[in-house]
Amino acid sequence: MSSCCSVDRRPEASKTARQNPASLPVAIIGGGPVGLAAAAQLLERGLEPVVLEAGPSVGTALLGWGHVHMFSPRRYNIDRSARTMLERHGWTAPDPEAFPTGRDLVERYLAPLAAVPELAGRLRPNTRVTGVARLRAGKVRNAGRAQQPFEVRFENGQGQQGRILASAVIIASGTWGNPSPAGSSGLPAIGEHQAADRICYGMPDVLGGARTRYAGRRVLVVGSGHSAIGTLINLASLAEQAPGTSILWATRSTDLTRAYGGGASDQLPERGALGQRLQHLVESGTIELLAPFSVDEIWRGPGETLVVQSTEGQVVEVNEMVVATGLRPDLSILAEVRLDLDPALECPRVLAPLIDPNLHSCGTVRPHGAEELAQPDIGLFLAGMASYGRAPTFLLATGYEQVRSIAAYLAGDVEAARRVELDLPQTGVCSSSRVLPEAVDTSASCCTPEILQGGCCAPKPAFTEDTPCCGSSARKELAPADQA
Repeated sequence: MSSCCSVDRRPEASKTARQNPASLPVAIIGGGPVGLAAAAQLLERGLEPVVLEAGPSVGTALLGWGHVHMFSPRRYNIDRSARTMLERHGWTAPDPEAFPTGRDLVERYLAPLAAVPELAGRLRPNTRVTGVARLRAGKVRNAGRAQQPFEVRFENGQGQQGRILASAVIIASGTWGNPSPAGSSGLPAIGEHQAADRICYGMPDVLGGARTRYAGRRVLVVGSGHSAIGTLINLASLAEQAPGTSILWATRSTDLTRAYGGGASDQLPERGALGQRLQHLVESGTIELLAPFSVDEIWRGPGETLVVQSTEGQVVEVNEMVVATGLRPDLSILAEVRLDLDPALECPRVLAPLIDPNLHSCGTVRPHGAEELAQPDIGLFLAGMASYGRAPTFLLATGYEQVRSIAAYLAGDVEAARRVELDLPQTGVCSSSRVLPEAVDTSASCCTPEILQGGCCAPKPAFTEDTPCCGSSARKELAPADQA
């Protein structure tokens, strides 16, 4: 066990930690791309990180969709500080314009990064965090709260419990392990749990390890995001190889603008191409579109079938279901710390209007960092996909810039923490509602009328600085870390 990660159980050691919490490491929960980037950024600023990863290795969540190609090229998926650390040890970067799979990103980037001496001793795999709190303060106590270190409880791979005391905590645990159900109300559809053996959540490897499960079967895919789109396209390829494979696509909306994407207008060509190919497959009849179709009930039919009924009254019979209705954060480990989250998206409240999928689906994300991600318990931050809550539009480049800002703040460099620059590729689709420019209420949109007239996702967007949408009216005032 690394000394930076262990807890000295002697009373005098605990007293010293309480008196000087700044001497403690920064606990990073999650050993994915953003968690490791946070560790690299902290080390670059002379701070001590410890990374707690629930899985057996770094990037465990990415390996869950390891067969899937990312639609952003590798240059958007490598953190600057992590690259510097790797190159110092002789690492040669893969082609920056190639599109890595999840597995490729782990094997050619995260695994080498985890092996460098600076990080290797600061990683704790098979360490599942079970709770975060202020040491001996609970959630209610105010007196001296900010001076108490964080207590991070965990359980290791052998089922043993332990704790780490930390000066700050960065939640970079993502949302991959907590998929949303098929039910249109946000609750599981009636009968969904009972049909679990016929339902897969996320993106099964239908052309690889899961091929035999779907070949020659009638498959219903539920959802309209990129996970659903990728699965539909792979199933179409499977149908060409395996006679009898048929594909149904259930989406709640009849407006498929977001699913079909921006095409040639998308600065991420792979993302634009996905939507175009999906549209062709639907129009050619390879994929049977069910829209609107909001899943309401599921029950077992004859033989190896499921019967799925929508709230609109449609009924279909299938062999398998793939549910790709999004992900949601698991906030249970944060029950004893103070959070300020948007009630709908479950992301930091100030960030919510900037990423709200009801308004935005493009890369025009206002630059944000420690100021927007900080929680009421000083020193606690959400980062990466966990910071987006239920919003689906996260890009790794966003998470890297978030943790750069957080590391700067924790090092006491508030100016650098506020100097957040985020260069994201545009998509050809901005609003999910397809409203006309003159109908847009700019008090609820980060796009000014000038931008809307030229396409909301035009390069170099301007934002209305005087609206809460852009975070100006609710921005948190950051104190230097050594005063927090």
